[in-house]
Amino acid sequence: YACSRDGGLTWQRSDGTPYALPITASTAEVAVHIPQGSELINQTSMSADADGRPLIATYWRHAADSVPQFRLVSLGADGWQVSTVGRRRTPFSLSGGGTKMIPVSRPQVVSDGRGTVHYIFRDAERGSRVSVATRTPAHPDWHIRDLTDFSVGAWEPTLDRNLWHTRHLLHLYVQPTSQ
Repeated sequence: YACSRDGGLTWQRSDGTPYALPITASTAEVAVHIPQGSELINQTSMSADADGRPLIATYWRHAADSVPQFRLVSLGADGWQVSTVGRRRTPFSLSGGGTKMIPVSRPQVVSDGRGTVHYIFRDAERGSRVSVATRTPAHPDWHIRDLTDFSVGAWEPTLDRNLWHTRHLLHLYVQPTSQ
């Protein structure tokens, strides 16, 4: 993690400590170390809360568990925090050769600036429907609801971020897809 408040002239860690340039793998702040073989593939998504702190929507499997879980990585007052979004029960593996049908989407995340976070995803366990998990300051546990009553296949969440940022309207582009 590195943040620049002056257009890239200087860089700092999450606690405000300045970096000596260049930033390298050995000097960089790591939000969460996710080892190889944790069933994470490709990028996921990122947004920011009202204070500009990062919110990272992703998924991975802990070494002691066979089931990858959706997770939100966020920067709080006490440093980096990881929240598990829902509770998946079905294992899957992305190792080996060839193209694989991944049973989960790369999630998207948005925040309304008042502490409410929406985490948008698809999961075969939920019938591959469009789903959203929400948490609010008053209700910090994730509440998950399906937005469709039909499968969207291998759909990946896509939203109109400009409309979200300007009017806090969540418009999703939904089209059933197959691999």
